[in-house]
Amino acid sequence: MSEVRVLIADDQALLRGSFRMLVDSTPGLSVVGEAGTGVEAVRLARRERPDVVLMDIRMPEMDGLEATRLICGGREKGPVRVLILTTFDLDSYVYTALRAGASGFLLKDAKPADLLSAIRVVAGGEALLAPSVTRRLIEQFARAPVRATAPTLEGVTGREREVLTLIATGLSNNEIATELNLSLATVKTHIGHLLAKLHARDRAQLVIIAYESGLVSAAR
Repeated sequence: MSEVRVLIADDQALLRGSFRMLVDSTPGLSVVGEAGTGVEAVRLARRERPDVVLMDIRMPEMDGLEATRLICGGREKGPVRVLILTTFDLDSYVYTALRAGASGFLLKDAKPADLLSAIRVVAGGEALLAPSVTRRLIEQFARAPVRATAPTLEGVTGREREVLTLIATGLSNNEIATELNLSLATVKTHIGHLLAKLHARDRAQLVIIAYESGLVSAAR
């Protein structure tokens, strides 16, 4: 992978500086800008087109959730992926952040190595969904009302539905391969087809589609 370009969005200058030092001192990563408000984060993301935005939730002018929605909803060439960073491990944020288009969710007290790994995972097009986050997401679906315009799975094959179901229950690619007796390469191929057919940005979006389409019951 070429150098990963990172935008840091947080209303605390000290934290932005700490994140910048960590990212800029890591080979293969570089900071292309800092934002102290949600509005500034959107403006810089549209101008700089970073690979990953480290996004705080609670910011002035516009919160990180709305900023994420605007950044991820753009039609510009090349996706900008958002990694939500927060000190608040609240259930409501998980569902809202992923619905807004975020590719990952990480607490600010994560170890530096975990943060750097998360940036690379998200930049590579994967979703950063720990099993605990997936469980909270499922609980949110159990409480949420049914959407009037639920997504459909038209064109998705039977095997792809099996893979999608296992993704939605929090299994990794390796675990899916074991469960379905497939090679890891075949699982990745199926996931690629699912992303294309369902117009999903990443694995996080596939989880949402699996539940909103009714393929997987939130009560399971």
